[in-house]
Amino acid sequence: MNYQNIIYDVADQIATITLNRPAQMNALSAALLEEYVYALKSAERDDNVRVVIVKAAGEHFCAGYDVAASDEDYSKGMSEDYVPFVDDKLNLDFLWGATETAWHLTKPVIAQVHGYCMAGGNDIAGQCDIVIAADDAVIQQPQSRRLGLSFNHIYAYKCGPQWAKILLLTGDPVSGREAERLGIAAMAFPREELEDAVIKLARRLALLDPTMGAMNKLAVNRAYESMGLPQARESAKALDTIAHVAPVMQKFVATAAESGLRTALRENEAPYREVERPFKVPGI
Repeated sequence: MNYQNIIYDVADQIATITLNRPAQMNALSAALLEEYVYALKSAERDDNVRVVIVKAAGEHFCAGYDVAASDEDYSKGMSEDYVPFVDDKLNLDFLWGATETAWHLTKPVIAQVHGYCMAGGNDIAGQCDIVIAADDAVIQQPQSRRLGLSFNHIYAYKCGPQWAKILLLTGDPVSGREAERLGIAAMAFPREELEDAVIKLARRLALLDPTMGAMNKLAVNRAYESMGLPQARESAKALDTIAHVAPVMQKFVATAAESGLRTALRENEAPYREVERPFKVPGI
């Protein structure tokens, strides 16, 4: 494949997939997700690869889905051509199918997170086997304030029901260091040490026999799947389509179509800037 939105590299038994839309803060377009899936499956087929690292170019890991190809998408969403629930489900099926690829891969996948990791960025990182974050990374699911659910529904399994509810019911961010404490990230390092830490871990993972690695990964995944993770995800996708008809979502879509996405975002975020958070995130 001629990659346009990612960089794919293999060296020393490690495949590195770099999200490469830095000017868009690596927002996930359909084209990027198609390349991401192709790269992951290429790494799986390559006998010279034992570990995969997913990282990003520029200042941020990923600011979410590319919801703004942009104001035109919202205008189209209000048109007669749009079929509620049906088109919504097809879109969510595509997004979920792409982001869950790392979960099903037989080889371990490490997410190297820095800067903003929001919405779709969490759907990418959350399906990786291990998340290593910069301690000043900003991890957030802001879409719960206006655009629906986190359909990968991994927070409840990683940080428990109380913090999952705090993060999803407020849409508030946590730092990479706080994400480490909550279990959203395995470890956090100063940004200048992040790359070295991830490479060291990848090299140790690469020592394991591929069959042993695949079976051990599968065993851990099966433990979570036996606790109902697939059903929880399917339920979250269905609930997401219902949430999209909420008045706040419809108002957001109408404002974005009429006045632009930036205006809609600014109006929706305004109340959250006026009420103080009980926990702080450096730089936010």
